[in-house]
Amino acid sequence: MKSLHTVIDAGQHWSGLALRLPLGLIFAAHGAQKLFGWFGGYGLEGTGQWMASIGLEPGFLMALLAGSAEFFGGLFLLAGLLTRPTALVLAVTMLVAIFSVHFANGLFMSNNGYEFGLALLAGSLSLLISGAGRLSLDRLITETQS
Repeated sequence: MKSLHTVIDAGQHWSGLALRLPLGLIFAAHGAQKLFGWFGGYGLEGTGQWMASIGLEPGFLMALLAGSAEFFGGLFLLAGLLTRPTALVLAVTMLVAIFSVHFANGLFMSNNGYEFGLALLAGSLSLLISGAGRLSLDRLITETQS
């Protein structure tokens, strides 16, 4: 059980909460766009067609993977559940987005650049390193196992 405790150790800080809430909301909303077509998104079919058009094949599967990582990862971040593994998955998702979609457009969002993806990547990496912090299910789990 020591290894599980290390993976989900939440720490005693409040900074994880300050990162988890906005990142969780942003990721869940973007995932909902991809999976369900909510918030002006295109759903799995439309997102899958677009992903295939930029070379991420098979498009439907890639849309399902990216949308699921973002939607469920966002929900997990909001709850502070399995924060470190979730943050790792989201960081990889952002690396794929940055280098397959945005990098060639430069830094700035006004040119569809990678600055927003980079900010989400940085937040995810921070949570990967620090853990969920206080007010998280990870902390509750590790306290009950100690």
